[in-house]
Amino acid sequence: MILVQTLRRAAALTLTLAFFVPAPGAAQDRDRSAALVSEYPLAGDDGQRVPNHTVRLLGPIAGLPGVVTVGNPSGNTTLVEFYDLNCPYCRIASADIADMVELDGELKLVLVPFPVLGIASVAASRVELAVAKLGSPQQFYDFHRKIYAQRGTADGARALDVAASLGFDIKTLTEVGNSDAVTETMKAHLRLGNSLGLAATPAFIIAGVAILGYPGRYRLQAIVDAAATCGKVVC
Repeated sequence: MILVQTLRRAAALTLTLAFFVPAPGAAQDRDRSAALVSEYPLAGDDGQRVPNHTVRLLGPIAGLPGVVTVGNPSGNTTLVEFYDLNCPYCRIASADIADMVELDGELKLVLVPFPVLGIASVAASRVELAVAKLGSPQQFYDFHRKIYAQRGTADGARALDVAASLGFDIKTLTEVGNSDAVTETMKAHLRLGNSLGLAATPAFIIAGVAILGYPGRYRLQAIVDAAATCGKVVC
C-alpha cells in the first residue's frame, strides 16, 4: 500500500503532459497504516489490519468523466478502484483483479485514475485519460494492464508508447491529454478521493466502504463475495 499526504489541492498547468501537484512524499511502511481507522474487522492476506471506513456517495462514481467500467457493466457487485500508475501495490492488485473479473461474470469493475504520486504519474494519467476518451472500455483496460505489466516508472513517454502499441495516434493522444477537459477531470478525481478520505493507493470502494490499500487477493475476493451475498464487506 502506498500512503499519500493530503496533496489534493488545486493543481496548475505546466508544460506538455503534466501539471504541478504538491509532492506526496515517499512510500510509507505498512506499519503507518495501523494508525488509520479500521471500522470493520478486516485483516489482509498477510494478517495485518486493513484500514477501512464507511463512505457516503452523492451519486454513482461510474458515471463521472474519465472513469471506465470493465467486467460486467450490469453486474450485481460493483468494485471501484482508485489507483496510481506508479503504485507497486496497484500493479500487484491489477493482475489479481483481472483474474477476478474473468472468473466472476457478475463483477463490475470501475476504474478511477488517481495520479497522486508525482509528476510522472500525472503525465501518464493524461495519456490514460486520453485513451479513455478516444477508445473503448476494453482498449482502456488493455492499456491499464499493459502499463502494469512493465517495470520502472510510468511517465508520459512510456504511456504514449504503450498507447501507440495498441493502435492510438500519438499526436491525437497528446492533444487530448493536454486539453483543459482532461485537466479538470484529473482535478475532479483528486477532489473526489480527498472527500472520501482515500489516504492510500490503491483504494477500493465497495458496499459503501472505503478499503485503503491492497488487502491481497484472498481477502479482496472475500470482500467481493460478502458484498454479493449480503451487501456488506463482512457478512
